Order: sequence, then C-alpha cells, then structure tokens
Amino acid sequence: MTKFTEQKFNIPKLKGISEKTIEEHLKLYGGYVKNSNLVLEKIEELSKNADINTYLLGELQRRFSFEFGGMRNHEYYFRSLEIGAKIISQNSELVKKITEDFGSFEIWLKQFKMIATTTRGIGWAVLYYDSANKKLLNTWVDEQHIGHLSGLNWIFGIDMWEHSYVADYFPSGKKQYVEDFITNVNWEVIENNFKKAR
Repeated sequence: MTKFTEQKFNIPKLKGISEKTIEEHLKLYGGYVKNSNLVLEKIEELSKNADINTYLLGELQRRFSFEFGGMRNHEYYFRSLEIGAKIISQNSELVKKITEDFGSFEIWLKQFKMIATTTRGIGWAVLYYDSANKKLLNTWVDEQHIGHLSGLNWIFGIDMWEHSYVADYFPSGKKQYVEDFITNVNWEVIENNFKKAR
C-alpha cells in the first residue's frame, strides 16, 4: 500500500506570521499525512468484504479526498514559504503569462487577494495552470478538496482556514494576513511550480 511521508520544511522567521502559528500549523499538516495513511489502510482492510462494507467504504473515500487534499495543499503552502522571501522577477515566464492572461501582475494579484479575503467559509485561494488551454485560472477551494479544478496544476495558493492566521491577526485581520503572506513568499518556488506545470 502507498504510504505518504510527512515532509520537512525550512521556514525562516516570517513577517506577521509567528513561529508558534507555523509550529501548530505544521502539526495539523502532520495529522493530514497520518490520516491519509490510516484511511487508505482502512479502505484496504474493508475492501476484503466490500459487499458488506459498501457504505463504510463510500464514506471513507469521501474522507480520503479531504485528508489527502489537506496534506497536499499544505505541502504547496509551506514550500512557498521556504528559505526566505524572494521577489518575483518582472522578466519571469510566470509574470509574462500572468500579464498575458490577466492584463498585469497587479491586476492578477488584486483578484487573487479578493478571492482570499471575500469568499465566505474555510478554504483556499488557488492559482492553477490549465495545460489543455494554456491558461492560468484563479479559484476558491472549499475546505481542502471541494472545488479543485480537474486536471489543472497548482501554481500558488494561500490557506484561508482560520488556523493559519487567527492567533496572530484575530478574525478581523484576515486582509493583513493575506498581505503579509504575499510578502513572505519565495516566488522562485512559485515560478518553479509554473515551469513544471508547462
């Protein structure tokens, strides 16, 4: 059976986001890895008597998509904060593509921040690349798994669950969290995501 491994991340001191928040957030990520493995183990076990366990298997498959989404989303999130903030080059392929698809990097970023701060509920603001149409798309993903765009590659995302910011910003500080997160991003990682996606 496939076993997922908890990744380690080299995250420096961040602007606005405390070390304690990152520490607690990483524990949540570890839980998603552990639960992804546990759910798969249970599915394998119950599948031996699939006729009897049909309902349980169905519910476990739903649970797996949530746990796996939580695991993978957080891996993208934490990798984007690794090593330290690096600004994005205006000559980068990603900036050129964002400008082509959205008009400018600033227009895209304004839209992305709007999705992150105004969408109700818990979830993620995500920038994807659609290799079929060669287009970048912003979207909102509910919880960890509802609303992912099928067949698209994750380029950039921000966790908008309250656990990612409320201890440092309180609920009213969501917009400042988004601003600080953007400031902390290592854009070389995001550029690399785009290169792999193409």
